[in-house]
Amino acid sequence: VAGLRGWRAAAAAFACGLAAAAALPPVSFAPALFAAFPLLVWQLDGAAGWRGAAARGWWFGFGHFLAGTFWIANALLVQPDRFAWLIPFATAGLSACLALYPAAACAFARLLRAGWPRVCGLACAWTALEMLRGVAFTGFPWNPIGSVWADYPPMIQSAALVGVFGIGLATAALAAWPALLARGGGAARAALFGPPLVVAALWAGGAARLSGAGSAAVPGVGLAIVQPAIDQRDKIAPGASGRNLARHLAWTARAAPGRVTHVVWPETAIQRPVSRAPAFREAAARAVPVGGYLLAGTVRMTPRGVRPTRVWNSLQVFDSRGEVAAVYDKAHLVPFGEYLPLRWIPGLSGIAAGGLDFSAGPGPRTLAVPGLPPFGALICYEIVFPGAVVDPERRPSWLLNLTNDGWFGDSTGPHQHFAAARLRAVEEGLPVVRAANSGISGVIDAYGRVQARLGLGRAGVLEADLPAPLAGPTPFARAGNLPVAAFVLVCAALLAWRFRAAG
Repeated sequence: VAGLRGWRAAAAAFACGLAAAAALPPVSFAPALFAAFPLLVWQLDGAAGWRGAAARGWWFGFGHFLAGTFWIANALLVQPDRFAWLIPFATAGLSACLALYPAAACAFARLLRAGWPRVCGLACAWTALEMLRGVAFTGFPWNPIGSVWADYPPMIQSAALVGVFGIGLATAALAAWPALLARGGGAARAALFGPPLVVAALWAGGAARLSGAGSAAVPGVGLAIVQPAIDQRDKIAPGASGRNLARHLAWTARAAPGRVTHVVWPETAIQRPVSRAPAFREAAARAVPVGGYLLAGTVRMTPRGVRPTRVWNSLQVFDSRGEVAAVYDKAHLVPFGEYLPLRWIPGLSGIAAGGLDFSAGPGPRTLAVPGLPPFGALICYEIVFPGAVVDPERRPSWLLNLTNDGWFGDSTGPHQHFAAARLRAVEEGLPVVRAANSGISGVIDAYGRVQARLGLGRAGVLEADLPAPLAGPTPFARAGNLPVAAFVLVCAALLAWRFRAAG
């Protein structure tokens, strides 16, 4: 592998990146990393300087992100006559941009001495650049390497201490460590036995934490989570908003009377602003259980006559009279989905669905609704941002994530989105309730364990208790990503100072 040159080296790196994506949900075959990363390190050993290493890292990243985010193409196939032509640009183009991060990590690693300094340098640089990816250009922290353990509850318990990026640092180092087998002697023995022993220790520590975990529920709260499974083509069809609302009402009516105190509908369940459509407000009131409330994803708009006209992707809480008791407006909007960057460029506005961008809300906030512990609302992919999901001024007791993953159909995207919710639960020590249009809806406790679930594509109403939070904030909830960021930067600087490669 180290001796490959030209297109053969690029193809090998690309194949390794594709293989590494098999470790991501829903496949979750974590051992794939322990084959792909050593092969990547060996390619760096044979690269012609840092530029050659960057090229091989780019091809690795291109394959990895292409396989990991290809579900984006499904959204463009909802209206294929308008948007199918964008698929190569959205999938290959996005992957090509994201691959710049692994390219930079590999270039840094190649500047270090071959052996354990290069392995450790790669892990540090990979982690630092994942953290940068989470904030640069509005941020896209999708599928950080630590998320490969999301379906293994014992392995993600350390997220309560160091977050998903801390888990990713350990994962990248352990996955690359077998590359030292080629060096023979003590290094080879460490490479052979070290990763399995460390993984076993992490598993044992997580299992011990789970063995002492309770399963208490908040008394007096009964949730009914509606998953209507409306095909996205039907959801956006002209004149379909009333029919879609009726489907939510029909599933809500199937919930057991007397047990349910609060009903939860997914993102944009109410597709017309209730300020402009009184019939939709009346329909929301019919969904409210006796003495309870409806928590629904809505489109919110300024009243008629108010200028400028603004629109928000929102969560609104309705009482039995249809009055709005609380509001949360989505803050982290999706570029090209909810607003169009660089709209001023001639011709670019043609790819947008309309001429009015969504407005952003003020950011994470804690809502108070009678009969419920205070909660933090997150809409769609706001749940994927580690350390940025909780109101810093007023900590909630649980998190509510409303989403419409119907755009992505039966693909890997909804599974990866659900995995992110599990990681946020462990990091913050807070249960997560998730309502999705077409799945995956569920209730996740503060240890990342799934207490109830409605699978992808299934229509239904999920009745569940609300799990209790941990007694206090986790270490990660207190400190966030800063300790891991400081650690990887200091380690990278020390490695660069002490173990520079000869050439």
